[in-house]
Amino acid sequence: MSLTPSAPISSAPSPEPIHWLVIPTIFGSMLIAVSAKGLCRLSWDEGEEQLAARFPSAQLVAGGAWAADIAPLIAAIVAGDFILEHDQPLSFKLDLRGTDFQRRVWDYLLTIPRGQTRSYADISRALDISGGDRAVGSANGANPVAIIVPCHRVIRSDGSLGGYAWGLDVKQALLKREGALQADLFG
Repeated sequence: MSLTPSAPISSAPSPEPIHWLVIPTIFGSMLIAVSAKGLCRLSWDEGEEQLAARFPSAQLVAGGAWAADIAPLIAAIVAGDFILEHDQPLSFKLDLRGTDFQRRVWDYLLTIPRGQTRSYADISRALDISGGDRAVGSANGANPVAIIVPCHRVIRSDGSLGGYAWGLDVKQALLKREGALQADLFG
């Protein structure tokens, strides 16, 4: 009796597809990435290498249909041609991956109306996080979908802009466009 080896049985799930593309915007090249669950990454000056590092077990699909479907709306939002209000339901889903704490902060950011800002301390108080300004700042900085989850609307308690992963010039321009800053306030 001879035994013939059978094909190995793989119990590993197939990799999650993440469709992505890069579009030009007024602030530079923007990466858009979409999973089956929704928009999972928007960022400036990133590409496939950075996306692969963020989603190491995913199958990256360059120029995939999911990303292409959402790209025109994202481009219009970034350009200011489409205004996304805080109480307006999104026409697409979000796939926000982070800790429970980060998701609480990001959910709060979605409630900040266009044309308004909140401080890190305001958010810390609203979420009942004692002395959590730095933690709120860290969660804010880890926001995976800039613009859609409006982390640019968070400033310091003294009214200064604070930081922004994509540069203070972008944050300032976004806040000016939304009417949260006077056009001549920062030059």
